[in-house]
Amino acid sequence: MSTVLIAPDKFKGSLTADAVARAVETGILGAAPHLRVTRLALADGGEGSVAAACAGRFHAESVTVTGPTGRPVTASLAVHGRTVLIEAAAVCGLGVLPDGRKAPRTATSRGIGQAIQRALTEGADTIVLAVGGVASTDGGAGLLQALGAVLSRADGAPIGPGGGGLAELHTVDIARARAVLAGVDLVVATDVDNPLLGPRGTAAVYGPQKGATEDDVRELDAALASFVRRLEAAGVSDAASLAGTPGAGAAGGLGFAGLLLGARVCSGADFFLTLLGADELLADARIVVTGEGSLDEQSLAGKLPVALARRARRHGVDVHAIAGRCTLPPERTAHYFRSVQALTDLTDADCANDSALSANLLTQCGRSLANHWIDGFGEGTVAADTLVQS
Repeated sequence: MSTVLIAPDKFKGSLTADAVARAVETGILGAAPHLRVTRLALADGGEGSVAAACAGRFHAESVTVTGPTGRPVTASLAVHGRTVLIEAAAVCGLGVLPDGRKAPRTATSRGIGQAIQRALTEGADTIVLAVGGVASTDGGAGLLQALGAVLSRADGAPIGPGGGGLAELHTVDIARARAVLAGVDLVVATDVDNPLLGPRGTAAVYGPQKGATEDDVRELDAALASFVRRLEAAGVSDAASLAGTPGAGAAGGLGFAGLLLGARVCSGADFFLTLLGADELLADARIVVTGEGSLDEQSLAGKLPVALARRARRHGVDVHAIAGRCTLPPERTAHYFRSVQALTDLTDADCANDSALSANLLTQCGRSLANHWIDGFGEGTVAADTLVQS
């Protein structure tokens, strides 16, 4: 019996990827109970990465580390054998800021380095940094300090936290941090290609989301540029080149810190598809249902649903998408998806902030797919464009 594979990303602010998949499954099996359905919760490196990994072969382990403002936070790591996945958003993300108060100049990535230390202590030989949604813009300085790097002011004292602290940087030595990770496969999983500096850099593009004013953005970018120059002066001859590498600006510059430590930067979507065994499931699937909270221009740059659709095409499998909203016209989505449904086309209510409503609508969409596309695998009576919605 052919399988219907349900493999969505989360609907941010509403439902986890696994909850999305379960709601769609309820609808499909309600209309066509004879079908065999497989669920695969996905992530792209941002929020929900640990949950997606743990819905598969990984298990969760708790760690208490320094949060973005210095207060302790308890986060979950995803562990499978000697591979440990660290979700940056769970450690120093906007969602763990005390009382939601943003700290664009002082938020730190130190907790990420502490989580790496925990993974190393437990014998990890592969460490995946799932980056995205962080509160910090410190170029990964806090991470490096937690791993033993020296970042000092002119008086020899350690610099303060965050990108603001980098403005005081006088002396830098990352040799110890590099030595700690010798022999470890460090992976930075991200779906952004921003460099560290400049108009497309991490401060300019993502700083405002973290509460940075125009003045803050200028000062943070200047502090990060000074960081690069200090690294070059300290003998890190490729610092400027690394700063310009696509992905260096991911997660406030965590991508840059990873590159300094010898990491490979890769597409979060493709990495998670491989990590969670998507190709094996696609080989057994006849139809795939995927989705995310917003199907938009960023999606076409290679976010999860599109990355999955590209793989599915290699297996000759049709893909149908369900999104919280879709801002793309049918001619932009038809190359990837046989049909698209958007929850916003089914209600005037704010389903993005209503988990119960979103789940009910997803179930409705699953039922519609079963009735018109899946039951009989394409032999239904509804024309292809009936379910394509912009």
